[in-house]
Amino acid sequence: MNFAAQLFYSSYLSERLERLYSPRPALKDSEENDPFWQRNEQRLGPSQPGGLSKCGAVSNGTVCRRSTLIEPERLKDFGEEELLNGDVRVLGTKVVVVGGPKIMLLEPPKTRRVSEFRIVPRPLVEYLRFEDISAAAFRIQTGIQKTPCTYSRLSKQYGMEIYLKKEHLHYTGSVKERGVLYLLTSLSKAQQRKGVIVASDCNFSMAVAYHGVELKIPVFVIMPSCCSSPRLRIYRDYGAMVISYGSTSHDSQNHARHLATENGYLYLEEDENAAYLAGLGTVGMEIYEQVPKLDAVVVPAAGQYGLLAGTAAAIKHLNSQVLVIGIEPDGFPLLLQSLKTDGPIKDLHSNPNKKLYGDLMERSLGVNTFHLAKKLVDKVISIREEDSLVAMLRFQEFERSTVDTEGAMGLAAILAGQLPELRGKRVAVVVSSANMELELVRQCVDRALVLDDRVKKFSVQLGEWPGDMAKLLDVLSREDVRLLDVCHRRQSEKSDLFKAKVECVVETRDKTQSAQLCKTLSERYPSICWLDR
Repeated sequence: MNFAAQLFYSSYLSERLERLYSPRPALKDSEENDPFWQRNEQRLGPSQPGGLSKCGAVSNGTVCRRSTLIEPERLKDFGEEELLNGDVRVLGTKVVVVGGPKIMLLEPPKTRRVSEFRIVPRPLVEYLRFEDISAAAFRIQTGIQKTPCTYSRLSKQYGMEIYLKKEHLHYTGSVKERGVLYLLTSLSKAQQRKGVIVASDCNFSMAVAYHGVELKIPVFVIMPSCCSSPRLRIYRDYGAMVISYGSTSHDSQNHARHLATENGYLYLEEDENAAYLAGLGTVGMEIYEQVPKLDAVVVPAAGQYGLLAGTAAAIKHLNSQVLVIGIEPDGFPLLLQSLKTDGPIKDLHSNPNKKLYGDLMERSLGVNTFHLAKKLVDKVISIREEDSLVAMLRFQEFERSTVDTEGAMGLAAILAGQLPELRGKRVAVVVSSANMELELVRQCVDRALVLDDRVKKFSVQLGEWPGDMAKLLDVLSREDVRLLDVCHRRQSEKSDLFKAKVECVVETRDKTQSAQLCKTLSERYPSICWLDR
């Protein structure tokens, strides 16, 4: 309330008290009756003789005129120095009250905002923030090469623009170098001088051995006696101290924990460490930078749930409209089953192929990684082992590169037709690793050729006359197929005298040529029998 309003209000209260304790004469017809200056229920008479107006004191009106009663609510519409219809005038700052108690104006009560009474909960701190991923990308940029993300030759064949993020081109052949390098650089100086110790033959241990030595951190690798010699030689070539202990991986892990406790080493294993996940999330930043107008990202999830969670965190922060799809083998669908039960599963009873997915049995899904995947991943699907093998074959034929089954899972989901919603869109596929022994690669390729209907095995009965065998080989030559194996067997049964059974294994270019070969041989040799290899 401003000064003029306080003055008016004080005078109003003084006159009101004076009127209440004095007799009230009736109004005359000639008196002013202005509803603006008085209430409807109160009609005040003229000033009494000898009253305040005759002696010239300050009042709400001119001298020798009847004082008007001003409604307080009306005062807020006027300024401090305005004249109210010529009846109100600011005469001074001192208020004189005659014939009544002194009225003291009280200060308005102090008001408090509603937010002062309301308890506002603090937002929960995210386990993996985009700021952490950006910091990891800046820290590891000098130690990790920026892998290419190239357009695939398989794009037109499957009706979508496929870009392959070739993380298998790192020095150790695995994407886990990103997380391991950021994890090692985040250690304290004292812990780096002490050293680290690992006890599993996997891509994570290889990355620790290589980058630990590069950072001049002592690295100790505890391996069971069943580990192959070529793998042990790789660790030694990186510069790590390799110790063989026990007959199983559990024995070597227990011994590694014992050595870490006694000597102060840091025992490292692949888990949901925040620094490790942030390093893996740099893959998503690079993909978004290298592929404009991206629609979806396909990431292998088996054994690398941190890669899926970190990549999803980066992609969803940069563009929430980009789909993030996780792929895992149907023999070990840990994430898929965890999403169905709405909680991470600790023990999943399954029997995946130990040669292809041997290290997956020792992996577990952490609580934080599970919640990140549940919140950020749009879809998780499982693929068959046969689809992964065929995808490995496609990599060798079209991309001129050799990857393992985990690295080929992303492409396998597309080849198997499990992602029809991505047709006509731009898709990035993460090729995570390429660490597989040469003998196992050969076996996988042979099996993939059979699964792709490119290797055929058949048996046919031929006469023992000269030239029958040559005629069969001539037919195969004209069909332009590759003869892999042939076996000529004589029959001892009396009904098959002068007959010989010939078994052949041939390789064709594709399914079309295989169908043409079956048609030609069936027409020429009605007794032909196609065998399952």
